[in-house]
Amino acid sequence: MNILLLGDVVGRAGRDAVAAHLPRLRDALDIDVAIVNAENAAHGFGLTERIAGGLYDAGADILTTGNHVWDQRELIAYIDRDPRILRPANFPEGTPGAGWRLQELGDGRTLLVVNLMGRLFMDALDDPFAALAALLGKYKLQLGPTAIVVDFHGEATSEKMAFGHFADGRVSAVVGTHTHAPTADAQILPGGTGFISDLGMCGDYDSVIGLQKAASVRRFVTKMPGDKPQPAEGEATLCGVFIETDDETGLARRIEPVRVGGRLAPHLPTP
Repeated sequence: MNILLLGDVVGRAGRDAVAAHLPRLRDALDIDVAIVNAENAAHGFGLTERIAGGLYDAGADILTTGNHVWDQRELIAYIDRDPRILRPANFPEGTPGAGWRLQELGDGRTLLVVNLMGRLFMDALDDPFAALAALLGKYKLQLGPTAIVVDFHGEATSEKMAFGHFADGRVSAVVGTHTHAPTADAQILPGGTGFISDLGMCGDYDSVIGLQKAASVRRFVTKMPGDKPQPAEGEATLCGVFIETDDETGLARRIEPVRVGGRLAPHLPTP
């Protein structure tokens, strides 16, 4: 199975990059499922129904989120009507929406997509390790889904790495999101799980994590509050990873970075 996962889409620049590049990537890499983290897609903060529709039109199959999931209040009422939008599965019981989705492909294969959020330097949610363990008690590679991928939305690289090793051999891939900076540690762990600490963002890298740099620098220098940060609007780099899994074992055969457009050095996997 060929899976494309894209990092946090930040504002209009990030959405434009997805619209410009995702259709071509789907064709070039023969993508079966495209997963996009969309929690910053609405002017840098949250997601709306209209913007979700635009990402689907560009070729996204599933949208994951994180700590900004509720920044646009309209999503609270909408998320139960759109099972393709995930919020972290370790939110408390009774939270609107779902934290995982079993995506059916037209050929009979299935992909379990799980969205979880870390707790180190983040909101105090339920234990993501226990949440995954409970889910894997129901869904096991080779006995159920053809592949299982986890978007682990977290601040701390240590927590993400620990989670990757915790899941190694039991899921196809664990990819980190949230920091908006792509890491260089894409690898297949010893048990066969693809891993990267952070996908980076689909956004303008002439910025401070996708936000206009002057205002962000001013806040650090003066330690004074200011207006709400605005997304940077230059040409964005689309960042993510391409993962190929083995349909027999469900484990990763390959994981490679994807970078297209904008300021960062390009990297496109060969088909």
